[in-house]
Amino acid sequence: MKKKVAIIGSGFSGLSAAAYAAKAGHEVHVFEKHDQPGGRARQFTTEQGFVFDMGPSWYWMPDIMDKFFADFGYKTSDFFDLISLNPQFEMIFSDEKINIPENFEDLKVLFETIEKGAGVQLEKFIQSAKYKYEVGMKDFVTKPSHSWLEFVSPKIAKSALKLNLLTNFRSYVGSYFKDEKLRMLMEFPVIFLGASPKNIPALYSLMNYGGYALGTHYPMGGFYQLVLAMQQVAEKQGAIFHFNKTVEKINTSHNKITSLQINEENITFDTVIASSDYHHTETLLEERLRNYTEEYWQSRTFAPSSLIFYLGINQTISNLKHHTLFFENDLDEHIDCIYGEKKWPENPLFYACCPSKTDKSVAPKGKENLFLLMPLAIGIQDDETNREKYLAEMLSRIEKHTGIADLASKIEYQRSYCVTDFVQDYNAYGGNAYGLANTLNQTAVLKPKIKNKKLNNLFYTGQLTVPGPGVPSSIISGKIVANEITKFKN
Repeated sequence: MKKKVAIIGSGFSGLSAAAYAAKAGHEVHVFEKHDQPGGRARQFTTEQGFVFDMGPSWYWMPDIMDKFFADFGYKTSDFFDLISLNPQFEMIFSDEKINIPENFEDLKVLFETIEKGAGVQLEKFIQSAKYKYEVGMKDFVTKPSHSWLEFVSPKIAKSALKLNLLTNFRSYVGSYFKDEKLRMLMEFPVIFLGASPKNIPALYSLMNYGGYALGTHYPMGGFYQLVLAMQQVAEKQGAIFHFNKTVEKINTSHNKITSLQINEENITFDTVIASSDYHHTETLLEERLRNYTEEYWQSRTFAPSSLIFYLGINQTISNLKHHTLFFENDLDEHIDCIYGEKKWPENPLFYACCPSKTDKSVAPKGKENLFLLMPLAIGIQDDETNREKYLAEMLSRIEKHTGIADLASKIEYQRSYCVTDFVQDYNAYGGNAYGLANTLNQTAVLKPKIKNKKLNNLFYTGQLTVPGPGVPSSIISGKIVANEITKFKN
């Protein structure tokens, strides 16, 4: 039955839900508080001509994006050029730097030079990760997770041991590699899943396959090209986008949503999908109609927030790759500041992205586009003094790495973004940047439910529900919910 569907927010899960719901024949309206789609993946252009992606910059698991476009009869290449990066990234340690090559055979050789036998171990690790990826991404993360019964299938049952659901990621990596740097290389992809590798299921070694084996890519024009492409696909299915529209209240009657108050106007809908922050969405409801209490949210483990700098540099920066990880300090110490003590780190790790090394369109000629990101605890005290302190620290380490002196004097454009900005722009709980952590007790059925338990026509999608944080997961989340509203008779 055709329904009039409202989608709150146009991040990746909202874009995905809009496309699939419209394809199913529903009348779909997407309401976005900003003047452009994308949510955390927005883009902005400065007067000087710098073009900054505001959020995601790692294009991993390209097959997930390819599958999205294929579901609508398109190819990724119909919308943008996707470049495979070589090296994929560079990791800076206190005593050396390591470039991760594009070619997997070259990567095995690199591992072997660092630790005898590690090349063979990497082959075994990635083969196991490939199995997890194929089972996990096809059979595990695509479930709506209403009940554990969804996972009671001969295939999943047979695969349970191979998926390493009950083994933590750190000990799993340690069973393959002894060298500290190799272990850090394998562990870093899961940091943004929201917990220490000690608390993340080994299942998520699938990310190593999705990154190292499938490669690190970049859409020419910036990550925002994926947003624009998905919007086009949704619009081609009939979805209608409304920008500068804030959903202020959810009106209900007899266990159903009747209308949304948008910019002080009440508009009726048959079904609502919230791609907005889950906790924030529930504050738009009467307390008795919410799925979860404030105490519940306080008890959850969230993925990190971030301190981000968007910098326009008035010259080229030699010796800097497209992606560079500055991991000269102790990983566990920084992780504990995020998830344990929840304080600003004394010896931080950080990430630098310089897309102008690959894409000349994102910076004026002879200049660089520089994006810096440092993971932080959510809810942390955020002020300008701390922001500037850590900018100085990060610039100093880039100077040491590149040989450029007084980088601060070469900044032509500067904008910072931190906890308070995530709250203000995205209503993000605690200022989180990546949603809910993928810890063992917050996996699958144990995540916040995609359907409201008290309202028949309210559904949730995005990083705070199944399958979890990250761009590929959010795209899958949108598809899951779109399928659910089509099946559900309200």
